[in-house]
Amino acid sequence: MANGLERESGLTLFSEEELREVSGVKRVGDYVEVTCGCTSHRYGDAVGRLRVFVNGYLEITCECTPGCQEDKLTPSAFEKHSGRETARKWKNNVWVIVNGEKVPLCKTVLLKYYNQVSKAANGSHRSQNGRACHRDEFVRCTRCNKERRFRLRTKEECRIHHDALADANWKCSDLPYDKIACDDEEERASRRVYRGCTRSPTCKGCTSCVCFGCDICRFSDCSCQTCADFTNNAKA
Repeated sequence: MANGLERESGLTLFSEEELREVSGVKRVGDYVEVTCGCTSHRYGDAVGRLRVFVNGYLEITCECTPGCQEDKLTPSAFEKHSGRETARKWKNNVWVIVNGEKVPLCKTVLLKYYNQVSKAANGSHRSQNGRACHRDEFVRCTRCNKERRFRLRTKEECRIHHDALADANWKCSDLPYDKIACDDEEERASRRVYRGCTRSPTCKGCTSCVCFGCDICRFSDCSCQTCADFTNNAKA
């Protein structure tokens, strides 16, 4: 596309001008992929492929060695994997190559969508009621194989969904606020498309309803990688 990567909605991810000097650019579907890396004084450069999604998500496939199996890493996890001595500063330590030079992510346009979505923690990404906006999500019951809706309007609701995702044996009866049994009907597909986005009722995911992480949906007392990365990134 002449003017940058576009989604079906017509939203331009990055213009050609913004990525003109960035090395290894590939435009695939709803993300842009570029060459990235992180330097350890002991081990040298660990090189990877950074994917930047319009919903703010950042994902790195490590290519530090031909046989490396580390895939879909967060920038924080990639920084740690690289052996970087001063970890927890991934925005400064993870770099891309711009005009032949290693440039920290924080000094590039590549964090544009990450920063937009991360503003949720500071109150800038809000719905009409003043709260950070999260769309409804679904979790599949391990007994009946039916998907059940989780509403993520409060921190308590987000924690319930978070813990359900982490439970490999989650079942319908574990849902605390809706008395649902495995015998109950699953929501019709025509109903499941309505996820609570404030921008568009049938939105499939956008920066208005997909949260990359905020104080409402991440938990400092949780030891999972997602929450740990958010806590570490917030300190960076």
